[in-house]
Amino acid sequence: MKQLSEPPAPVEERTVRRVVPRELFTLGRDPLPRMSRPRWLAWLPHVLLGYAAIPCGVLTGMQLNDHYGVLGAGVLGLSLLTSASVLLSMFRPIAAWWLGLVTAALIAWAVHGHVGQGQSWPWTPAGPFTFAPLVLMVALRVPPRVTVWVIGITLLLSGLAEAVLRPPQSQTMIAAATLVLGFVGILGYALRATRLARGKLVEQETLTEEERARRTLLEERSRIARELHDVVAHHMSVISIQAQVAPHLVENPSEELKENLTGIRENALEALTELRRVLGVLRSEQPDDPANPHHPQPTLAELDGLVDNVRGAGLDVTTTIAGIRRPLTPGVELTAYRIVQEALSNCLRHAPGSRAEVGLAYGPRDLHLCVANSAPTRPAPPSQGAGHGLLGMRERAGMLGGELAAGPRPDGGYEVSAVLPMDPRTDPLGGAPGSSPDLKKDA
Repeated sequence: MKQLSEPPAPVEERTVRRVVPRELFTLGRDPLPRMSRPRWLAWLPHVLLGYAAIPCGVLTGMQLNDHYGVLGAGVLGLSLLTSASVLLSMFRPIAAWWLGLVTAALIAWAVHGHVGQGQSWPWTPAGPFTFAPLVLMVALRVPPRVTVWVIGITLLLSGLAEAVLRPPQSQTMIAAATLVLGFVGILGYALRATRLARGKLVEQETLTEEERARRTLLEERSRIARELHDVVAHHMSVISIQAQVAPHLVENPSEELKENLTGIRENALEALTELRRVLGVLRSEQPDDPANPHHPQPTLAELDGLVDNVRGAGLDVTTTIAGIRRPLTPGVELTAYRIVQEALSNCLRHAPGSRAEVGLAYGPRDLHLCVANSAPTRPAPPSQGAGHGLLGMRERAGMLGGELAAGPRPDGGYEVSAVLPMDPRTDPLGGAPGSSPDLKKDA
């Protein structure tokens, strides 16, 4: 009869069999983590452990001399090994533990012939306490299963030594060693778990902030796309109407002209249909959003009305316009209006009681705008916004190839300034200044 083979061990069990021995015999570098907050405490654990190494070595020498009567240069060597193992645990905890085991074995061998009535062996009375920092440093850096193995091997070797080589008149220290090493092992595990949980929390907060920023950016780009669609749809409608009317403005138009104008109108209507379909998708995500109006988008011609509304809300606003005021491309007009609108809204929300100044400067190639406010005179209420303001303004300016800067002023106020190019090549709508079909027709 064929003998059935034993089922293979689970994957986790096989992994533990491979990983645990490798972690127990590693000499790799594993520095003690530094505290990040506050910064002046960054090296505090290292300093405390460095100071702890000195009394551990001194206590070992005193125990050997005074308690067991062991003399000679070997006592100094064992004391130095005890201190060295504690110092080594700051950088290589597993290697320090093995060095501590070797040192404990040498101490037990050195005092074996000097054990009197009622004296402890293989541990000295201070032995578990000088060995405890090594177990604590291991528990702080390695997984719990490795800590359990470290404590188990230490106690197992102590028990075997006591069972085989224990002097007849000695007193056992296994119970005390188990209590001390078990306590520091649990303490180290708790501290390690707390540190890892805080690291995970910081990582999660960072990911949440990045996701919130990404979502805010996508929402703002969707809003900009909706607004620009309204402008494009207006121009496409004008093109379609003018292409339909043009044959009636020419006496005896040729058939080629009629066909070309008909093709222009059909292409404009087809493009307008596609734009409306896209707009329907964008608006359907937030149909009740008041920022998604179904009417032509504002321009700088409506800036006076915007300023009047803000004044009515209680903000003292002054407006200054430099240069020759003239029509700009639709994208520049809309972007400039939205930047001023958002900056004034921020003044109302975050700087109550301040005075605001709006400045526009029409240059030969760029439009310069600046919105600045003085220091608030009243505390601002907590903001419930999602942080769209500055992000949206920068996105709008960058869409045109412009620049936007925002930051506090020396007097305690805040300033937003932007430079928007008037070059038609940088306008997403492709229109030149003053090239609206309506304007051409009026000319």
